[in-house]
Amino acid sequence: MKARNLNLRQVELFVAVAQRLSFAAVAKDLGLDPSSVSRAIAELEADLGLRLFQRTTRAMRLTEAGVIYLDKVAPLLDEMAGARDLAAQVSSTPTGTIRLTASVTFGQTCLVPILPAFRSAYPSLALECLFTDAVLDLVADRIDLAVRLAPAITGDVVAAKLRDTRYKVVASPLYLANHPPLLEPADLFEHRVIRFTLPAFRSAWIFRSPSRPDQTIHVDGDLSLAPAGAILEAAIAGLGPALLPDWLVNPAIAQGTLTHVLASYAVTATSFDTAAWLVYPHRSYLPRKVRVMTEFLRQHLSRPG
Repeated sequence: MKARNLNLRQVELFVAVAQRLSFAAVAKDLGLDPSSVSRAIAELEADLGLRLFQRTTRAMRLTEAGVIYLDKVAPLLDEMAGARDLAAQVSSTPTGTIRLTASVTFGQTCLVPILPAFRSAYPSLALECLFTDAVLDLVADRIDLAVRLAPAITGDVVAAKLRDTRYKVVASPLYLANHPPLLEPADLFEHRVIRFTLPAFRSAWIFRSPSRPDQTIHVDGDLSLAPAGAILEAAIAGLGPALLPDWLVNPAIAQGTLTHVLASYAVTATSFDTAAWLVYPHRSYLPRKVRVMTEFLRQHLSRPG
């Protein structure tokens, strides 16, 4: 019996299910009934004469044939989407929805203030911003673009540096007026610092200057907070010295609510080379909506604050 022509929608649903390994998850993502997703996959398997998924009551996985089929059709769908995107550029402005993720504090501090300018520049684009300190899976969570803070980015993704991050030790003028001076890194032994709950930030800060070897100073404190925005507010309230990124503390320093102490030293808790990165899923083309967003973020955020 001659097979019917393959239905492109069925192939798209197959790729989505292969990424999520769940009919229910794909149905929820796309606003469909789970039975319709299951039926589309069954029809595709019947057309191909192949079993693409091994399904049990507890789990789903690709069969060997399913892996081979996915490797062939996923790039083709990418190419078709890229062709549609390129054709649309001829006569239209960027459209669609961008799903963007960033850490809670970076999103609130750096991204939200520039959203009015983005909306004005690209009124036909919709935004879904997921601000979370969890590292989301770009494919499974359907993320178009992520801003991640790290020394380097690994994995099957594309990454481009947005801006370097420099850390600063800060304290409020009121705190400094009522506590021992902070002139050298070792002076921190006399202070209870505000600590970040991440393990790497809790116990030691590393100081660097041109005139001496790096110094690792073990810090102590009875107040640990997250996210970083809470540490900022605690430092402004006079609860102790804090180690925070420049993009977060520079406005408070300029306003005089925080003082940059030990300013002649570079300082970090992890790496001196950390940065904010633009990260998106590895694909054969970059959708136009993502390109305009990356260009916009570079224009507004690549300069140190």
